[in-house]
Amino acid sequence: MSNNRISARKRVREYVIITFASLLYGIGTSLLIDPNNIAPGGMTGLAICLNRLLNIGTGMWFLIMNIPILIIAIWKFGIRFTLSTIYATAMISVFTDLCTKFFSAFVIYDKILAVVFGSAATAVAIGLIFKCHATSGGTDVIIKLLRLKYPHIKTGALYILTDMVVLVIAAIVFNDIAAALYSFMSVIVTSIVVDFVLYGRDEAKLIFIISDKPDIITARLLEELDVGATHVIGKGAYSGEDKKVIMCAIKKRLSPLAEDIVRDEDPNAFMIVSSASEIFGEGYKSYFDERM
Repeated sequence: MSNNRISARKRVREYVIITFASLLYGIGTSLLIDPNNIAPGGMTGLAICLNRLLNIGTGMWFLIMNIPILIIAIWKFGIRFTLSTIYATAMISVFTDLCTKFFSAFVIYDKILAVVFGSAATAVAIGLIFKCHATSGGTDVIIKLLRLKYPHIKTGALYILTDMVVLVIAAIVFNDIAAALYSFMSVIVTSIVVDFVLYGRDEAKLIFIISDKPDIITARLLEELDVGATHVIGKGAYSGEDKKVIMCAIKKRLSPLAEDIVRDEDPNAFMIVSSASEIFGEGYKSYFDERM
């Protein structure tokens, strides 16, 4: 199969995913978040606030406000990336207003459910769209720009930073501090779920073991836990003796078993256990995947 055909199939698949994600976004917004006066930050939150001030559909406001941002996206990221974003933005706008119009009977008037499930639905949608090398427009484009400049800051954290102003606007528009607090809860849920969709749950431990029995401990780690290990050559500062330091990245659930192995073989071993926020390589994430 030619590379062109593979690329075409991949693009079609991405657009199918974007369509599904946009529908999910529209459902979460129109049936849960919007009816409960929650402004979840970003352009969606601003659109909900403007809907209360001027009786134009939330989805339509979302599209209108995104036009200048999409122009910036074309200039900064190129037309190929922006086409997907334009499509996602348009579909979110359409699905949000369609769901509001035709599925109002399914609206859930419960702020807690709206914060949890509405925010989770929109966050999953955002994550899926990001994975298709697009954004849902609005502050997503701004987030993308910030990620280019500050790649060490995770997407969810940037959402929190950019959404604070929307929460203030929501408090003013709804004349209700509680509405702003619920909106803040929505931002937190969204950031957590977005990071989960994009980065997964690494929950790994990085272990350094300094022992007089490095070969035996390494053999048991490899055989019993089926994990990789690396010997790093070190030298004791006091003794001046050469040492094999075992370095092992291991999934969190296996960490206690590794500690038991070290304890069994060498109770006097020196062991450092720390958390690893991200691990790339076999058994973990691919380093070559695009990071959002």
